[in-house]
Amino acid sequence: MKLRNAARLLCAALVAASAGDGLAQAGYPNRPVRVVVPSSPGGGTDILTRQLTSGLSQRLGQQVIVDNRPGAGSIIGNELVARATPDGYTLLMGISTLAILPATKKKLPYDALKDLAPVTQVISAPNILVVHPSLPPKSVKELIAFARKRPNEINYASAGAGTNPHLTMELFLTMTNVKMVHIPYKGLGPALVDLLAGHVVAATATMLSGLPHVRSGRLRGLATTGAKRSSALPDLPTIAEAGVPGYEATQWYGMFAPAGTPPEIIAKLHEAMTAVLRSPAVSQKLAADGADAVANTPEEFARVMRAETEKWAKVARAAGIKPE
Repeated sequence: MKLRNAARLLCAALVAASAGDGLAQAGYPNRPVRVVVPSSPGGGTDILTRQLTSGLSQRLGQQVIVDNRPGAGSIIGNELVARATPDGYTLLMGISTLAILPATKKKLPYDALKDLAPVTQVISAPNILVVHPSLPPKSVKELIAFARKRPNEINYASAGAGTNPHLTMELFLTMTNVKMVHIPYKGLGPALVDLLAGHVVAATATMLSGLPHVRSGRLRGLATTGAKRSSALPDLPTIAEAGVPGYEATQWYGMFAPAGTPPEIIAKLHEAMTAVLRSPAVSQKLAADGADAVANTPEEFARVMRAETEKWAKVARAAGIKPE
């Protein structure tokens, strides 16, 4: 009799716990949500995330906090989310570097395809090939000719080794047989500070972070990196148009949760983020900044991740970049 009573009590406790979990998920979120940005303030990822958090907060009914965790070419922030409790309260605004790092690092502390759950691809945008105004070249062809006469004399900045701005420039250098010196930073924000000061003279900056400086004349835009011209800079050619046929590289941003996050929470986050991206105010602002809102499904975003990982592995091999 005592054993039966104990068994009933245990079953009741398990049912209550299960119900409690369900209620917690149904009431998600009931406290502030943190979005980790794996780069410094002032970079494209930070700018984009802060543009979206107000609308996301309204949709979720809770405060959404931006948490900058720069370093190691975004690995520090990525790992923090990959190892976080999968309850929907720690998210990642991931960047296309996620798909590049496996080709440039021998050992990562996480597996992006296994340890992160895609919510939605937020935007896709080209980068801008920019130079400091003190550099004489005013076109891509002039830059190529100028650099070929000065191998390893021109320094270019990136957001860190293995990041999208690094690999997009390496792809350019490989395809043009040009040699420059790579100067990695802890995020594109500090890289642009030194670029604006003339301490380095070139970079492929994200559209969100580089466009304001091109428009102000503080940096000279030579071309964009996408397959077609940007609506934000219609007079600026693509690198392919400007003399490097076949060149194409884009930067994308996407929201992730830790793997194992309940499907109901992923669905709620997806619904909230896609609603924000499709709102006229946000979509128009993104278009003015040269970015295209994507808002795809978690399954579609997972396929993009796999395809991008395969693409950048080929680019790294062609560029002779060995995993470090």
